[in-house]
Amino acid sequence: MKAIIMAGGYATRLWPVTKTKAKPLLPIGKKKIIDLIYEKISNYDFDIVLSTNKRFEEDFKRWSEGKDVKVVVENTRREEEKLGAVKALTQIVKKIDEDFLVIAGDNIFSFELKPLFELFERERVPVTALYDIGDLEMAKRYGVAELEGNRVVNFHEKPEKPSTTLIGIAIYMFPSDVKDILVRYVSDKERSDNLGDFLGYLCRRENVLGQIFSGNWYDVGTPDSYIEAFKSFTEHWVASSVEITRPAKIIEPVVIEKGVKIKGRSIVGPYAYIGAGCEIDSSDVSESVIFPGTILKRTRLWRSIVDDECEIRNIELSGSIIGGHAKIQRG
Repeated sequence: MKAIIMAGGYATRLWPVTKTKAKPLLPIGKKKIIDLIYEKISNYDFDIVLSTNKRFEEDFKRWSEGKDVKVVVENTRREEEKLGAVKALTQIVKKIDEDFLVIAGDNIFSFELKPLFELFERERVPVTALYDIGDLEMAKRYGVAELEGNRVVNFHEKPEKPSTTLIGIAIYMFPSDVKDILVRYVSDKERSDNLGDFLGYLCRRENVLGQIFSGNWYDVGTPDSYIEAFKSFTEHWVASSVEITRPAKIIEPVVIEKGVKIKGRSIVGPYAYIGAGCEIDSSDVSESVIFPGTILKRTRLWRSIVDDECEIRNIELSGSIIGGHAKIQRG
């Protein structure tokens, strides 16, 4: 049985940070998003395949070292060139003859997937993971499922007027014969290349079951959802080489990587990630992610993401995404 992690997107809603970093490789505490997914499926009897693109090929190959993961690469480097999830998946499964799990590489969840696997083994039909998001307005952003019992009778991608708050969370178990349906679906050039739209197409033709999960689930598509996921899953860790001067204060949980210097009357945390080699001087940082080599001086940073080797002085930023090598200063 195959487990296929889909990580071929370019995460444009998190640009400019994700122009140089694959979203599944962003930090969630000391781990990366993809680590949390790998941990959920690595104990099962799956051959794990990760699908990505040429831009992030080497990054994922470094991540996969020492893991039982095969990296499959589509020949694209830009958003405009990407195959999309359905076509990328079809290229993989048409070469196999076994059942397969499909999971989005930016999924973060606290629950175990065993109920999904057990339902699939019992019924031997396609099964999709569902989550009650509890709000009709929020449901508009996702694929929405309509159930009769546990059968998915309709699945609408981003409906204007959702009928339920049960959404798909991009985790599927498919029997091997679904690959033939995928191939037919892809051959029609008018079909959407979105897995949610494919599921809607599939449930009108096949018996598709839904497994509802509860617990924490995050679709890391926006800076806010990324920060919220970071807050939920971060465990406190500070490298032994971190230098913290006496007036500075750390509020747990934080993750502070090696070679960081925290000086002056800085307050770091709660829920902060400070990448290797950063310097935080007389600054406050909370609910934020700062990538390596960045310098903050007399700055207040809240719910923001700052890319590599930036220099930010004398300013207050909230809800911001700062691209790499930026220099921002007030006064």
